[in-house]
Amino acid sequence: MDYDELEMKNLIEEIRKHVKKSVKKERYEHSVRTAEFSARMGRIYQVDDTRCYLAGISHDICKNLSDSEMLKLASRDGRAISALEAENPQLLHGRAAAVFMQEQFGVSDAEVLQAIASHTFGGAHLCPLAKILYAADKIEPGRPHVTSEYLEKLLKMDLDSLVATIIKENVAYLRSKGKTAAPATLEFLAELTGESGDLNGNQA
Repeated sequence: MDYDELEMKNLIEEIRKHVKKSVKKERYEHSVRTAEFSARMGRIYQVDDTRCYLAGISHDICKNLSDSEMLKLASRDGRAISALEAENPQLLHGRAAAVFMQEQFGVSDAEVLQAIASHTFGGAHLCPLAKILYAADKIEPGRPHVTSEYLEKLLKMDLDSLVATIIKENVAYLRSKGKTAAPATLEFLAELTGESGDLNGNQA
């Protein structure tokens, strides 16, 4: 995927228009905020901000697909569908979006596709762009818990520490609701922090 500046601008605009007509108004607005915040994080952490924006505007492009469409698209990425994903096909919207971006828009940038595919759970061995999108999706300024003070504190951290902080907050929230984080998310956190053990806080 080797676009010049104008070609990239046109691609992003084409995708933005598709997102706007394909998802609900609130989801579209979230996608725009996530794209803008991803680009901001890219400038801070020295990752190309245009590619960060592309990943951000695209990440929920398949959010309104039916369960059967989601499963069909995601299965084309060559990875197994987990039991959790099979029971909750909406969890596949990132993987479906990555396939959709390849097939419908010709996006071949491996890091952009990894970011889109992994933004729900995270995972091990993610590139910086994927870490940025994972974080931006969770802390874009429209999220109810996000304040300017909260963002200021996070954006002073290095990227891995920022992402680990967000995951730990999410794990704690899920635990308060009697739920557990996905294995891929815990693997992601363990890699970021070097910690091991039962991060869901379950008793042995």
